[in-house]
Amino acid sequence: MRIAIVGGTGTLGRRVAEELRTRGHEVRILSRHAPDHPVDLTTGAGLDTALAGCDTVVDASNSRGSARAAERTLVAGTRNLLAAEQRAAVGHHVCVSVVGCDRVPVGYYRVKTAQERTVTEGPTPWTVVRAAQFHELLGEVFTLLGRLRVLPVPRVRLQSIACAEAARAVADAAERPPRLGRIEVVGPEPADARELARTWRAVTGRRALQLPVPLPGGVGRALRAGALTTDRPDVRGTVPFAVWLTGETAGR
Repeated sequence: MRIAIVGGTGTLGRRVAEELRTRGHEVRILSRHAPDHPVDLTTGAGLDTALAGCDTVVDASNSRGSARAAERTLVAGTRNLLAAEQRAAVGHHVCVSVVGCDRVPVGYYRVKTAQERTVTEGPTPWTVVRAAQFHELLGEVFTLLGRLRVLPVPRVRLQSIACAEAARAVADAAERPPRLGRIEVVGPEPADARELARTWRAVTGRRALQLPVPLPGGVGRALRAGALTTDRPDVRGTVPFAVWLTGETAGR
């Protein structure tokens, strides 16, 4: 198939593109700075040309700015993307989302929930792949905080997964017919963020002081209760955070 990857230069998008290429598909990388298919979701610029002849679109775009900036990219941008897909007769839209985004009342997750709703109400047959937080993201956060020799970590129950395993699940979804439903993808085991921080310190040998951070209110209760995890995933990864981190550390 000819598959367009929106956000194909990002952490997940790159791996999804690599996975699909190894399976024999023609992959187009779409992003603001893509050399062959530059697009801007917020304006729709470049989308018609980039999607011409594509069978499937995987939307792995993201936004690290404010909630308002995220809404422009992920909600308004999704509307632009779906409209372009309809003009190009794309048959399948795969939206990458977050496990439990509809259970955590905070800005970014509200935006992801709105993005999902835009997709499910849109004109293109769809599949939503909800992935848990990536090991890579946790490693990046702990490394940044560790440079300050302090790890302020709240009690948050997570079920993180290696990005490569999440990418395989997204690639699987792209190859299959539209599900008109959600697929939940998580790591092999749930763990508290404080436990993961201790694992990071042990494996990397960093001596950052770990400090507990309270999360009050409904958001704190939801995160402590495991709103970002699921007991019955459709796909469960096999690589624990400690094993992934050991491999990353050994490769440096």
